[in-house]
Amino acid sequence: MKQQLFQWGVHLFFFLLVCMCILPFVLLVTASFTDEMAILKDGYSFFPSKVSLEAYQFLWNDAANISRAYGLTILVTVVGTFAGLSISAMLSYPMSRKDMPFRKQLSFYVFFTMLFNGGLVPTYLIYTQVFDIKNTLIALIIPGLLTNGFYILIMRTFFMNSIPVQVIESASIDGAGEFKIFYRIVLPLSLPILATIGMMQTIGYWNDWFNGLIYITDSKLFSLQNLLNRILLNAQFLQSNANMASTDVAQSANIPMESIRMAMAVIGVVPLLCAYPFFQKYFVKGLVIGAVKG
Repeated sequence: MKQQLFQWGVHLFFFLLVCMCILPFVLLVTASFTDEMAILKDGYSFFPSKVSLEAYQFLWNDAANISRAYGLTILVTVVGTFAGLSISAMLSYPMSRKDMPFRKQLSFYVFFTMLFNGGLVPTYLIYTQVFDIKNTLIALIIPGLLTNGFYILIMRTFFMNSIPVQVIESASIDGAGEFKIFYRIVLPLSLPILATIGMMQTIGYWNDWFNGLIYITDSKLFSLQNLLNRILLNAQFLQSNANMASTDVAQSANIPMESIRMAMAVIGVVPLLCAYPFFQKYFVKGLVIGAVKG
C-alpha cells in the first residue's frame, strides 16, 4: 500500500511538472490567436473571449522574407552545429588522453577563454577589417558560436570518465590508429554527450540575433530572429507615429502588438520543438554497457 501511494505521489509530481512546462507554451499559442482588445481588457487567458488571426495576417505580409529567413537560419544552424560539434569533439578527445603531451596547458588555455575575451570593439574590428566577414553567412556561424570552452571541458570530462581505457588499448593492440579509434569507437560511445552539446549549439544558433545585429546590414541575409525583431520594431514605429501622418498610417494604429509578439514567439520556437525528439532519445541511452568484459 505504501509503495502504491509513493508511486502515485511520484506520478502526480511529474504530472504537475509537465503541466508547468506545457501550460506556458499553450498560453503563448492561445495569446497569439487572441484579439488585441481582448488581451488589453481581460489579460492573457487559456480561453479567449474573442479569437483573431490579425497577428498572423500581419506577419503573412512578410511571408516571402520570413520564408527566406527560415531557410537561411536552418542552413546556418545545421552547418554551424556540425562544424562546432566536430571541432569540440576533436579538441576534447586529445585533452582527455593522459598520454597526450601538454594536455594540462591546453586545458588551461581553453578554460582561460571562458574568463576573458577581447571585448566587442576589438572583436568587431578583427572580424570585419581582418577577416572581412561582414554581410556574409560566415558572420552568422563563426563569431562566438562555433565552439565554446564550456562545451569542450564538459566533453573532455565525459571522454575521461565514460570511455574505458581498456577499449582504446585493445583497439591499439589490434592495430587501429588514433583517427580510427576516434571515429569508430569513441564517437559511437559518445552519442549522449554529442546529442546534448549538439542540442545546446542548435539552440544557440537558432536563437542568435546578436551576430546578425552587428555584422549583417543586408536584409537578404537576415536570420529569422533578426527579421522578426525588425518586423516588431517597424510595427512599433507605425503604431507610435500613427497620429502624425496619413490615413494609411493612422490605420496602422490598430496593429495588434501583443498578439504579434506571441505569434513571433510561436514561429521561432516551433522548429526547436520539432528537432528536440531527435536528440532526446540519446539522453537516456546507456553508454558503455557490455563494452568491457569482466
